Amino acid sequence: MIFKPAQLGLARLDAHELEEDKKACRKIGPCGVGKKALYLNSFYIDRRYYLPYGSITRVFKRVAMSAGGFTGKGMFASMAYLVVEYDGGKQKQCNFKDERDVDTLLALLAKEQPQIKLLSAAGEQVLEKKEAEKAARKLPELSKDAQHSLTVLKKAKEYLEAKPEIAEELSAAERRKRAQLKSKPVYKYVALIISLFGVVAAAYGIHSLLTHSGNYGIYFALFGFAAIFLFSSYNMMPTARNNNSAIMKRAEKAEAAMADYLKPYPHGTFPVPSQYAHPVVLKQMMDAVEEGRAVTVPEALEAVKNRLREVNADVQVEQEEYDEIVQIKAMFLNHDYQ
Repeated sequence: MIFKPAQLGLARLDAHELEEDKKACRKIGPCGVGKKALYLNSFYIDRRYYLPYGSITRVFKRVAMSAGGFTGKGMFASMAYLVVEYDGGKQKQCNFKDERDVDTLLALLAKEQPQIKLLSAAGEQVLEKKEAEKAARKLPELSKDAQHSLTVLKKAKEYLEAKPEIAEELSAAERRKRAQLKSKPVYKYVALIISLFGVVAAAYGIHSLLTHSGNYGIYFALFGFAAIFLFSSYNMMPTARNNNSAIMKRAEKAEAAMADYLKPYPHGTFPVPSQYAHPVVLKQMMDAVEEGRAVTVPEALEAVKNRLREVNADVQVEQEEYDEIVQIKAMFLNHDYQ
């Protein structure tokens, strides 16, 4: 190894184990998940430290808001961190650029290292309270029809979870399609102007560097402005993947892939249309049956649609429900709840 990860806790791996484990680890954001250890970043260097799993007590996500984040005036809306608790209470916090990488890492740990707790102590208490509240909402006894619906939905959910990547791609593609449909053309012109500012700043910086007409402060400022302008407009500029045609084709491909996956579904027709086939949809349908808001499968789907229609920018919901709604609402909006 060119850069050997530093030992963070009391436990250690021998040099050969460490080299092989790091080489084979799955890199997720600035961290890595190996077979024997978790690899964590420093502020500047990815996978700078390692912690054998035997030392780790908890690994959980923390999301921090900037001072103005709650008002919409902050420079950054939120920042995601991975927090690792080890050796009897010590903590290491790792910053991530993309919150989805934190979720991916935690999901992988849940699968490969189930002995590690994935919530903070406070988070466990909140979860227990929510579980108790949810249990209190459930009916003490279900009718035979409701029990049958619950069985049908559970089997369908397990079928989707056997290949989660299909539902994940469907959700992501529908969300991107929705964003494209709602975006205003003027935004692209604004992005183009911002990109031009970036190009001009970069060109002037290169010119100043070659002609020695400035100092290092000017070079730093010009290239800094160029990076800011170009990166801020990157996601809005049309590219081979980021254009209307590509976005719509991606959604069509994701819908077709789900429809193909559901064709051989055992025991006949899948209980929901293929465009709504997502584990979260089925989970919410099961909740509707258990809480007495529906008895049959069609009634449960209608209950989910009604809840999604109710939730808009003016409605405040808990984080768990928000995370679920974000995954599925675009699927229903793009198909007009049909």
